[in-house]
Parts: sequence; structure tokens; C-alpha cells
Amino acid sequence: MSSWIAGLPMYNVTPRHVALWHALLRDALDAFANAGGPAGVALLDEPFGDLHTLWRRDDLLLSQTCGYPYRMLGLRDTVRLIATPVFNADGCHGARYSSVLVVSARVHAGGATTLAACRGLRAAFNGEDSHSGMNALRHAVAPHAHDGRFFGSVTPFGSHLNVLRALAAGDADCAAIDCVTFAYVKDALPELLHDIRIIGKTASAPGLPLIASRTLEEPQVAALRDALDRAVSVDAERARVLRLKGFERLAPDAYDAIERFARDAAAHGYPALA
Repeated sequence: MSSWIAGLPMYNVTPRHVALWHALLRDALDAFANAGGPAGVALLDEPFGDLHTLWRRDDLLLSQTCGYPYRMLGLRDTVRLIATPVFNADGCHGARYSSVLVVSARVHAGGATTLAACRGLRAAFNGEDSHSGMNALRHAVAPHAHDGRFFGSVTPFGSHLNVLRALAAGDADCAAIDCVTFAYVKDALPELLHDIRIIGKTASAPGLPLIASRTLEEPQVAALRDALDRAVSVDAERARVLRLKGFERLAPDAYDAIERFARDAAAHGYPALA
């Protein structure tokens, strides 16, 4: 491949997070180039456009996806799994993470202090292709559902940040938020959580994987993994703000857990968030 692109679209919660992830990616690519990898990689930034198209590009050197598209929407068969981040956040254990179950303060005061008590409420989620916002929530709700339904309504808001805003504004009642995103918001936008209460967490699953095109050869994959490790270690303050401890090398079949969440929900007669 004569030219490559790279971009990290998944945890850009605030402009500071955007800048820090961009700098970490730049350091990783510089280390990769010094190890014999390609130089002059084009770094993408927001707006990234259609992510499902981006993730399937032959010239993609590095990006990050959610475990749901990776396991459930065919990405695993078309990309290389590079690494999975390890975060220092409540709900993370190694390269695994969970979602924080939250409700608005108003419904919490009215008795919605457990997930079971959220029956008939207005659920919000980021998108249909999200594990943390949709699949994990569906899995958690499934044992409580009757005839395939639990919530009064379910509404997509496009991002976890938008979901939190909807809860704070009273436009939704309950949701599941990626625990890393929740930690970032707690650090940088704590006022957004003033009218939001935690009522639990979902089961854990492998975190959001870093991926590359299958045109990347195996020796380059190994060098890219080493370059990512170096990029974390060179700036301790950046790693602290990003809550990034490092990366693990998971096998692709580790993400079968994502499919098990969906299968277990369907076994309870709850195949769709409803």
C-alpha cells in the first residue's frame, strides 16, 4: 500500500480528549515509521463520515471500532485485530469493560433505583450498532422483559454524550453508558452528571478493539503493536487523562462474548431493545 490513513473515532468525548488521542496516535505512527513502517500516514479527524465504510478501507492502518460491529456485523472477517485498550476506570478489568446503568434523578426519586424498576420508562441509547449502549442493555433487561417488551419507549440519540444530555434534560429516563465514556464525563464534564444517578452495571465484555486493514502484513502488525505500547509509555500525563494503562492482545474469538449477549437476550424472548 503506497499510502495509509489512520483515525481514532470512538472516545472523543471532549476537545481535550480529541487532542490527546490524536497526539497518542501520532506518536504511535512515528514509532512505527522508525521501526520500518510507512511514514506520512494521513491522520483523519472529525467528522469521520460513515464509520462502517472507514473500517473496511484497504488503506486503513489503524482505527478503533466497537465490539458489536466487529463480531456481529462482519468486521472480524475483513480486518486485522491489532490490540484492545486497558483503561483505569470503574467497570474495567483488564481489556474488558462494562456499561454503567443510569437513570435521571427525577425517576430515581420516584423509585427507579434498580433496573427492574425501570419498566415502562423511556430508554435512551446511542445507536443500534453499539454493544455498550444497546447490546449490553438488552442483555441486562432481558430477564425482566415480558412478551418482548420492557420499556415504554426506546430512542437512539447518536452518542453516549447525547444520551447523558437527554437524561439531564428530562428527555429520557434510563440508559447504559460505556464506563470509559462515563469516567471521561465525570472527569471533564461533571456538571452533566448532577441530575443522573447510577443504579448498576452490565456484564463485562472485551473492550473496543483497534483494527487495521487485512492488507497490513504480519510483521507490520507486530511492529504496530509495539509502537502503540511505546506511545502509551512516553507521556504519563496523557495516559493519566485518557485513563489508558496500555493494550492487550486478545484473540478474535474473545469477541464471541458479544454474540453471547445477543443470544442470551433472544433466549429470554427479548431479541430487540423494546
